[in-house]
Amino acid sequence: MSFNTFGKIFRFTTWGESHGPAIGCVIDGCPPNINIRESDIQIELDKRRPGQSKFTTQRKEDDKVKILSGVFEGKTTGTPISLIIYNKDMRSRDYETIKNKFRPGHADFTYFKKYGIRDYRGGGRQSARETASRVAAGAVAKKVLEKKIGKKYKVVGAVTQLGILGCDTKKWNDQTIRKNPFFCPDKSIVKLWEKYLLSIRKSGNSCGAIIELRARGIPVGLGAPIYSKLDMDIASAMMSINAVKGVNVGSGMNSAQLTGDQNSDEISQSGKKLKFFSNNAGGILGGISTGQEIIVSFAVKPTSSILKSRKTINKFGENTTISVKGRHDPCVGIRAVPVGEAMLNCILLDHYLMHKAQCK
Repeated sequence: MSFNTFGKIFRFTTWGESHGPAIGCVIDGCPPNINIRESDIQIELDKRRPGQSKFTTQRKEDDKVKILSGVFEGKTTGTPISLIIYNKDMRSRDYETIKNKFRPGHADFTYFKKYGIRDYRGGGRQSARETASRVAAGAVAKKVLEKKIGKKYKVVGAVTQLGILGCDTKKWNDQTIRKNPFFCPDKSIVKLWEKYLLSIRKSGNSCGAIIELRARGIPVGLGAPIYSKLDMDIASAMMSINAVKGVNVGSGMNSAQLTGDQNSDEISQSGKKLKFFSNNAGGILGGISTGQEIIVSFAVKPTSSILKSRKTINKFGENTTISVKGRHDPCVGIRAVPVGEAMLNCILLDHYLMHKAQCK
């Protein structure tokens, strides 16, 4: 299986399976002399950790990370950083009854057809369990950017739509996001979301979600105008996350409904202070950052492992039905928030390093 490495200058390679002994990643291209501790990485992993509420999978993993290399006396050395997270709460027996069946909407079918073999325990390599490694890499990228850019740098994500229910993004509050199990930025809608998702879970079904990411303190000039556009690489990063089926940058798909005067972000300057009157471009023009807040959103499909019986086939080509028991997220999009934040941190650091290499 190829293509397990992400990035150009700041690169990470993930490894491991959902029900294997451990998962982890190796980070290459991290600058030296960056203060990094296991606790810095753990903060981000704890946001993604399963089993924290009744609205996510009840698999209990502490996701404790251990640094194996690349850090000496609390600072990065510039050599590869190896990180490991041990799996502890696997229940492989839950998959025995469906090991020969393909879950509709899941990667089971394509994975088996491509490779002729698959680890059916929790989805193996195709499981979203792999995203814990990405979050660990993103935590390192975040520490680098905070040192290089300063405290004004920040990436924050939130769920802005849960199934059919949206929220008012004008009420966005960073503090609210961390105080509810949905990563919702609008506290007025949380109780309704709770009732909705409980009804979805009770019916043996699942729902999708939309996640919005906002990156602040971004300097002007990150990206390139042709084959390494910043928004192109961001979209690629988000699409690489399990279950993501669509990405918007700024107004995104909605920009097709706007006229030219509505869509253009007017500019003015007073002394040295530059002002944009709007941000339909999502902080990126011609593939290059404008210095505005970068705004990205992505859609996560409903969890494919559901209790409701569905028609499918098995690996022998026979028609059958499937009902998936075990511990699964009724909305996998909720735990995609820290994953999206991590991938955006990695892309922004990669482009920051490329920009500094060319335009010091």
